[in-house]
Amino acid sequence: MSKIVLKNAEEIALIRESALIVSKTLGMLASEIKPGISALELDQLAETFIRDHGAEPGFLGLYDFPNTLCMSPNDQVVHGIPTAKPLESGDIISIDCGALKNGFYGDHAYTFAVGEIAEETQKLLDVTKASLYKGIEAFVAGNRVGDLGFAVQQHTEAEGYGVVRELVGHGLGASMHEGPEIPNYGRRGRGKVFLEGMVIAIEPMINMGTHRIIQEKDGWTIRTADRKPSAHFEHDVALIDGKPRLLSTFDYIYEALGISSVEEDPFRFEA
Repeated sequence: MSKIVLKNAEEIALIRESALIVSKTLGMLASEIKPGISALELDQLAETFIRDHGAEPGFLGLYDFPNTLCMSPNDQVVHGIPTAKPLESGDIISIDCGALKNGFYGDHAYTFAVGEIAEETQKLLDVTKASLYKGIEAFVAGNRVGDLGFAVQQHTEAEGYGVVRELVGHGLGASMHEGPEIPNYGRRGRGKVFLEGMVIAIEPMINMGTHRIIQEKDGWTIRTADRKPSAHFEHDVALIDGKPRLLSTFDYIYEALGISSVEEDPFRFEA
């Protein structure tokens, strides 16, 4: 992980522009995710959409990743490579997307339900997404990385879920991955101090069962060791006037899915 780079207002605005392209891409995909469509088809739609909005896919070719989207269904945690296999009702799929515009990256993720999913799977999605906002609440000036990780861990482990240890959130800017690392577990009062101008990607990766993971032979795909489902949600957040402000949004997803939500209201960016 590279060093921590604090951003000024102009740089934060450029990161937000890239983040919102990702948000709009995920919103577009939300309307297309139905039983029968393949991850590879969604990947191609996303690449076209990102380029049409004046940006480049942030993941394509990054560390030699072969696609625009990381597509991770069911027991895959993250970094899944899109395939031509049709999605089925009852599946869930994490879509992690990046965009590069004007020299700055946006990077965030959402786990979608495909058709009707099991009640216990929906609970996993709900708890994981709620833990993202618990983490965002802890991203305030003077707090530390461990405070954020503790907030996510406490919320999800209380439900009996496993918190992935090996994969973490990160700083974001002119590089996709900057410092500091942002684990989803931790001890309060430990780790780097949060400073004005930090921009981070907070991304809980939470498993229904064990926290243990396995990397597949393709060198990318990460799945749960017990083959139980995993959920992944991610926002880009800037520390402005000592408080967390969202640079990304799920609003476009919710508009496509007909969902009403006020979860982002306390953290909305004020231009």
